[in-house]
Amino acid sequence: MNKQNHLYGHLACAFSIFVWGTTFISTKVLLRSFTPLEILFFRFIIGYAALWIACPRILKIKSIKEEICFACAGLCGVTLYFLMENFALTYTLTSNVSTIIAAAPFFTALFDWIFLRGQKPGIRFMAGFITAIAGIGLISFQGNSVVELNPLGDFLALSAAITWAAYSVFTKKIGEYGHGTIEATRRIFFYGLLFMIPVLAILPIRFDFEKISNASNLLNFLFLGLGASALCFVTWNYAVKVLGTVKTSVYIYAVPVITVITSMLVLNESLTLQSFFGIILTLIGLIISENKFKKQASA
Repeated sequence: MNKQNHLYGHLACAFSIFVWGTTFISTKVLLRSFTPLEILFFRFIIGYAALWIACPRILKIKSIKEEICFACAGLCGVTLYFLMENFALTYTLTSNVSTIIAAAPFFTALFDWIFLRGQKPGIRFMAGFITAIAGIGLISFQGNSVVELNPLGDFLALSAAITWAAYSVFTKKIGEYGHGTIEATRRIFFYGLLFMIPVLAILPIRFDFEKISNASNLLNFLFLGLGASALCFVTWNYAVKVLGTVKTSVYIYAVPVITVITSMLVLNESLTLQSFFGIILTLIGLIISENKFKKQASA
């Protein structure tokens, strides 16, 4: 049964990463009519409503400590992560952001070791991390792309990677409380939306029914809200609960790979030799890191 749960955990994690790797297409379409903050707010409102419909049971919190954990998860994994990632894209190159955020598994392993008394990141994990980052760098910096430092944007991207690592730690703790994954994810979304309110006061959103009801915009919002937010956060949180924070976070290395493959299939973009070698390196890094934790778990 334990092996079966682990299999489901890996499948759930792979599904989340696959969907998240394709979201750039929907986001790219929506950015023609909406601001990054509007896209973020509407997608999580849709996701929050969907989770209520899927499981209308009220979550019973047992202590203040649990409530604080949910609040911190919502703040880190929804509000801060997506806001910093979106704003980072306005201050620095997309290639910088994609490469820096891929460092999230490193910070996750570090936080897991420090705060959850998990396994100490060893040489094998670091070798996998460096290999994957090298591969992601090859994918990100293409053609005329150059390495260009933009302190504010790069700092925001690094902060986003750190907050996602913190989110992984909080979701691991939440998983130990024994709540249903859907109800727990919905609670996280609630706090994520709640913490967006101060930002909305500074950067108010526009509710343009005509734009939202446009068939293309509506379908993309539904994909981001129902698929990339509601469903994928549930499957991701389930994977964290079953596999642990580190083994789950390693899958993040595959996001740029999925993005490149999706670009080829949907946008008819060509696969360069540099991207090909980048994909190979990234997958090798993922396998090295993942196998390291499988061996230690078996021991």
